[in-house]
Amino acid sequence: MTRATAAVPMPEPTDALADRDDEALDGAGADDAEVSDEAAGEAAADAVQHLRMLEALLFAAAEPLDEDTLTARLPHGADLGSLLAQLQASYEHRGVNLVRISGKWALRTASDLAFLLRKETTEQRRLSRAGIETLAIVAYHQPVTRAEIEEIRGVGVSKGTLDLLLEIGWVRLRGRRRTPGRPVTYGTTEAFLQHFGLDRVADLPGMDELKAAGLLDSSVPTGFIVPSPSDVLGPDEDPLDEADIAELLAPTASDDDA
Repeated sequence: MTRATAAVPMPEPTDALADRDDEALDGAGADDAEVSDEAAGEAAADAVQHLRMLEALLFAAAEPLDEDTLTARLPHGADLGSLLAQLQASYEHRGVNLVRISGKWALRTASDLAFLLRKETTEQRRLSRAGIETLAIVAYHQPVTRAEIEEIRGVGVSKGTLDLLLEIGWVRLRGRRRTPGRPVTYGTTEAFLQHFGLDRVADLPGMDELKAAGLLDSSVPTGFIVPSPSDVLGPDEDPLDEADIAELLAPTASDDDA
């Protein structure tokens, strides 16, 4: 009688088991590395998006923004400090810089390019009646002192009227009269001639021209004459030096109080 025998599986060699375990560990490590790389990629993408969002907020802001406002606008977990440092470095050598102003952040034109945004305009200023009368007296009676201006006008001349004409550049300090008190004399400037299209003060309109223009009454008083102005220092005038002019034009205590 023949007896059946069952095949008994032989255990695998120890080296084969070790190789299988190593393969399992390698697979697990690869999965972990893949997950780690994916997470790092997502974090980098988030950081780039956060940086773009921060840039958009600062660009659109009408005024500097504080860090609390920026943090509230950015997604939770955004590293504001790092984002600001990156953006500031990115704009450092560009035409616009990220700057901190009074604890707040804003995009501003680079300081060395400020001249590109400077705009010069001509300001139109209307002279008062007193200013026009004073200018006319100075033009026709130069060299003339303040006391002489007041005598011709019949009223006092405020310092502000003469200061305005000096500021505009139509009247200048000429010299000092050789009389007691050494009063300052006034005259017109080259800018005055250019504005009114004159070659010299002697070309100012005479009596006939003033009448024709309606600036003089047709029935002027007997003996009325139009004076002949001169822009040359007269024999009774001494010139002013730069120090004297600077002292005369310097603001006084009353000007500061005003």
